[in-house]
Amino acid sequence: MSPLDINLADLIARLDEELPDANELARISEARLRAQTLSDLGDQLIDHYVTKAKQTGASWTEIGDAIGVSKQAAQQRHTPAAFERFTDLNRHSIVLAQEAARTHKHDFIGTEHMLLGLLREPRGLAYQVLVAKAGSEQRVRDAIEEALPPAGEKALRGHIAFRPESKEAITQARRSSVDLGHDWVGTEHTLLGLIRTEESPAAQILRNLGFTSDELHETVRTEIAKRLAARDKE
Repeated sequence: MSPLDINLADLIARLDEELPDANELARISEARLRAQTLSDLGDQLIDHYVTKAKQTGASWTEIGDAIGVSKQAAQQRHTPAAFERFTDLNRHSIVLAQEAARTHKHDFIGTEHMLLGLLREPRGLAYQVLVAKAGSEQRVRDAIEEALPPAGEKALRGHIAFRPESKEAITQARRSSVDLGHDWVGTEHTLLGLIRTEESPAAQILRNLGFTSDELHETVRTEIAKRLAARDKE
């Protein structure tokens, strides 16, 4: 058994269970997509501990030695960027957005993929807010799927670029965190970032579901306050 409590047999069994009618070629394609997702998660895992190491005063030379690359390579690969201060759940939602883009064979990560990533992370506050407002997870999923572009012809391997409006949503997510006085960027802030990127597909989906930017801001503020108060009582 691996340190993650996952082994090859588990991965094979799950894929076979989820795609019982698929032929072997279709299963190869799906296996490749899942392998890429695992690779993305691995990168996120390394980034997390690189950030922790920098916070404790480790040098880029030491970090490079730990990774097995040069100081310059470590610094280029892991210099804090767009996802600095993102929580683990929020980083995972971004990975899930990448997976959604690959699954639909799109050559970009749009705000609609980011919204789908939030919906696929049920531990996040964004998921709870979405489902509470829409009435069901399926209603949100249907609204997103309806807005997605047609599937492409071939799934991309490796890096998939964010569309400009997706980059803007990430910027708005960080600003939402600052506006609320938080020192983290959670799934709830990404949800706010999406609706604040007003011309984006995700913002239109959210408006169609009955969300407004001001109401969502107040909902997030209230829910976070409740969670912090409950934590203080423990």
